[in-house]
Amino acid sequence: MRGFTLIEVLVALGVLAVALAAIGSLMATTVRGTRSIDAHVTLVETARSIMTGLPDRGQLSIGNFSGEIAEHRWRTDVLPFIVPNVDQQLATPWTPQRVVVRVQSPAGAILQVETIRLRKRGG
Repeated sequence: MRGFTLIEVLVALGVLAVALAAIGSLMATTVRGTRSIDAHVTLVETARSIMTGLPDRGQLSIGNFSGEIAEHRWRTDVLPFIVPNVDQQLATPWTPQRVVVRVQSPAGAILQVETIRLRKRGG
């Protein structure tokens, strides 16, 4: 009977080590990517929850407010929406307002969402 030589065993172990290192690296990258996606989805869902909970357009006034949801700090700014070259005194039934929601995760990642809401003039 003939067995493997020491050189053949060492080469096989070397090939196996390279393959395992490549698989380990791929798994580590996948885990990091999954965590990153999970953190981003959590930020988006928190921002969505805040935007859903905003007061009705008639009660949303200029200013800012902030708070915390599930360790995510958030701030909402309601600002006048000013468009250059458009007369702001134009008689229209609606006034546009810029709503900016900023959410920060416990790890420090930040997501900012902006939207425009229309508010009845004089309301």
